[in-house]
Amino acid sequence: MAGRDGKQSANTALGGVMAAGSLVVLWLACVAPSGRIGLTAAAGLFPMAATLYAGRTAGCLCWAAASLLGLFMLPDKGVALLFLAFLGLYPVIKGRIETLDRRAVEWGLKLCWFEMTLTLFWFVFQELFLPEAPAWLASNAVLVYVLGGVVFICYDIGLSQLITLLRTRLYRAKGH
Repeated sequence: MAGRDGKQSANTALGGVMAAGSLVVLWLACVAPSGRIGLTAAAGLFPMAATLYAGRTAGCLCWAAASLLGLFMLPDKGVALLFLAFLGLYPVIKGRIETLDRRAVEWGLKLCWFEMTLTLFWFVFQELFLPEAPAWLASNAVLVYVLGGVVFICYDIGLSQLITLLRTRLYRAKGH
């Protein structure tokens, strides 16, 4: 029983350390002059790594802790909300979606997740992300959704390749 408790403690600690890493990168996203979305996406790699190394619970702990601390501590609440609602959570749930082993259903769920998140940010949080949006953007919302979907697909494919690389390295590190 002590071995199992030790592993749980180690996984909890890993989730906390990874959350701290996410928070540091989120803070950089707040103060960097550009690359806010890219840095926020990079912060989402920490929950993904926690999930790969210690399981979905550690990944969710990392995401939740970094999200809550980000909402309280970060100067740019838009970055914290983007991490909370999408870029921090998606790498964790992506693995769950991909356990369905039905590509069409998986892609449908992933695109629905993205479109729902984009809709949330478009209608609810737009003032945080685009306080002075160009006038042409409002009349071309369909274009935003289509181009956003293309960018999301590229992001998902790149994330899959990174996950494969990390799994291979973890597998080798464990001596297999």
